[in-house]
Amino acid sequence: MSDKTQLEIHLQQDIDKIKSKIKEMGVLAETALNNSFSAFLNNNGKLAYSVILLDRKIDELEKEIDHLCLEFLIRQHPAASLLRFVYASIKVNLELERVGDYAESVARRSLVVNSLNVDIDFSQFEAINKASVSMLNNSIQAFINQDKDLAATTMLEQREVSRLRDKINDYLFVLASSKKIPITAFTPLQTIARRLERVADQSKNICEETLYMCTGENIKHLKTKTFKILFVDDDNANTSQIAEAIGNALNLENFVFSSAGINSENITDTTIKLLNDKGHDTTNHISKLVENLPNLNNYQVIISLSEASQKIYPQPPTKTISIQWEINQIEGDPNAKYNFLNKNINELVQAILGEEN
Repeated sequence: MSDKTQLEIHLQQDIDKIKSKIKEMGVLAETALNNSFSAFLNNNGKLAYSVILLDRKIDELEKEIDHLCLEFLIRQHPAASLLRFVYASIKVNLELERVGDYAESVARRSLVVNSLNVDIDFSQFEAINKASVSMLNNSIQAFINQDKDLAATTMLEQREVSRLRDKINDYLFVLASSKKIPITAFTPLQTIARRLERVADQSKNICEETLYMCTGENIKHLKTKTFKILFVDDDNANTSQIAEAIGNALNLENFVFSSAGINSENITDTTIKLLNDKGHDTTNHISKLVENLPNLNNYQVIISLSEASQKIYPQPPTKTISIQWEINQIEGDPNAKYNFLNKNINELVQAILGEEN
């Protein structure tokens, strides 16, 4: 048997070992995620603690895989596709370790929520968990089998998971404002939904690494930045709701429009009628408080629609751009207000797109 054949045999053995360990890591992460959600859903403290303890094993395996990849680099001196394989393996290993961390976080929050005897409809939580676990499983299979088509298809599911997370947040805001859940349960429930969404984000990252491994193209360098724009007024019952509806009606893939108020009041009948007359769906519109938004620095642009709402601007240093729109003179004319907001939102979007180009 030639030396070249021996080298090829050892090379394939090293590749298979790394793939096997990543597959094992994926099974552990997926098991932890399933168990943490089961503990949350079924009020199972024992299962929650087992997930918390399992995280150490995931961390140890992450270090082992990292060591294997380093050994591969030193021993094989890979180039081209093999170099992309080991680079992607290192990144996928890190993504799976983070999924383990998110599973542990869900388990810890489940202990808090279950101690409060929260009795609500968990169907939306079940939906986001199912979608996130499915993405995780498919992303691992895509990497192990070097299936670029499965990776590309799986990535598309992330937007649905984000939609489910937003739906859960709206649901929790309604429950909290109507005092159907204790305030101490609000943040843990919101965190559980956010962690499950992050699992989908990590799964998307795994798919991106798979595409890089298979094609040599780093899709992260090709992605367009997402712009998050927040409209704020006094009560989130009128003007800011109209602005949010106009923004989202543009259906721009890389823009997310939201609204909130210094206080939270029911959306006015006049606002609902105006939006319906303009062809906007108001089914999912609810009033939200600024103080319940996780981090205002996550928004690229915050637009103040009242004098009081200027007080919520993030303090320097911040990359958030703060803008005030004066609408006092047209406050009593719904159609004039709508036209003003429509014109300014479109001009802002065009300016942002122009900067990107």
